[in-house]
Amino acid sequence: MRRRFSGSMITVAIAAAAVGAIVSMSISRTSAQAPAAPAARPARVGGKPNFSGIWEANNEANWDLQAHAALPAAVTQPGVYPYPYARVPAAPVLALGAAGAVPGSLGVVQGDGQIPYKPEALLMKKDNAEHWIDRDPELKCYLPGIPRAMYMPYPFQITQGTNKIHMAYEFSNTARTIHLDKVAGPPDDTWMGHSVGHWDGDTLVVDVTNFNDRSWFDRAGNFHSDALHLTERFTLMSPDIIRYEVTIEDPKVFTQPWRIAMPLYRRVEPNMQLLEFRCNEFVEEFMYGGLRKQPLVKHWEGETMAVDITRKVPSGDKFYEWYGGKQ
Repeated sequence: MRRRFSGSMITVAIAAAAVGAIVSMSISRTSAQAPAAPAARPARVGGKPNFSGIWEANNEANWDLQAHAALPAAVTQPGVYPYPYARVPAAPVLALGAAGAVPGSLGVVQGDGQIPYKPEALLMKKDNAEHWIDRDPELKCYLPGIPRAMYMPYPFQITQGTNKIHMAYEFSNTARTIHLDKVAGPPDDTWMGHSVGHWDGDTLVVDVTNFNDRSWFDRAGNFHSDALHLTERFTLMSPDIIRYEVTIEDPKVFTQPWRIAMPLYRRVEPNMQLLEFRCNEFVEEFMYGGLRKQPLVKHWEGETMAVDITRKVPSGDKFYEWYGGKQ
């Protein structure tokens, strides 16, 4: 009995050892065949903080840089009562419901939260807001300009070298290069400006000039002239958060310089990559549909409403202003 028990124990031990060896070989083989982990991102490039990666703002600045209450829509009209809070969505955005509403925000303008417009420029800003659908360059898929490209609700990618830093933006597949060396300026003003950077300790400082006057700062109609000059500051608060600050100067539009600031967050999802958003083709009907002899989009009918569209072609110079982005 004792021998039979001992024999059984020996048999179990041998079997267990054999299984252990097989499992060990399997684990070793699996480990050997497993792909190597991605190389860790270096903390510094050329002795400076490494900003390389995909980033995105998480705020409401693209709606309006300034603090604002939630609104029923970006375009509204008077409701039953003649009070600002009683306005209702205008016809073009009525069918969007809550999806077309404007979220409230504490704002990103520093100091007293006000943008120091000259009186005549403030009137233009208010007029822009009332004609948002006709004028906002974002709706036409024009290049967003700086700083707006930095806080639109789309990711962007930074690729950092020792004397150049490249920024690629998902919206409209646009990009810019920050030059850390001496380069000649562009032959003409541009949507994205001309970016020249230098290091102030561990902070990247970028001067951006040579803008045209066609981009906006947000959907609220905040605008600038071709005299715009930006001073951007990028500072790593942690490996995954950049503090982004911009000083904005434009003597044609503002009475004094003013600043905005916000965090930018690294996108850390597995296999995160920048995807294409070629919105030019998405706005073809919006931009050019009114020029067709037979418009394609003229009627829509759902369960709760029917919508008829009548297209207008601006007359004279207004036609060129619509397509050129200037009013």
